[in-house]
Amino acid sequence: MPKLKTHKGAAKRFNLTKTGKVKRAQAFKRHILTKKPTKRTRNLRKAAYLTGGVSKTMKKLIPYK
Repeated sequence: MPKLKTHKGAAKRFNLTKTGKVKRAQAFKRHILTKKPTKRTRNLRKAAYLTGGVSKTMKKLIPYK
């Protein structure tokens, strides 16, 4: 089978866990943080995981991670 090219944009944004889940960063953490409660911005630091068909697609884009 030929080698597969990694999608570099996806490789920078997503990681795979040991169990095979696709880990991603939370959205809404870049700017306009003054109006958001501290509790919310603190919780946005935590990792989030992709679910369903989206994670299957991302695994194809990052085959060697």
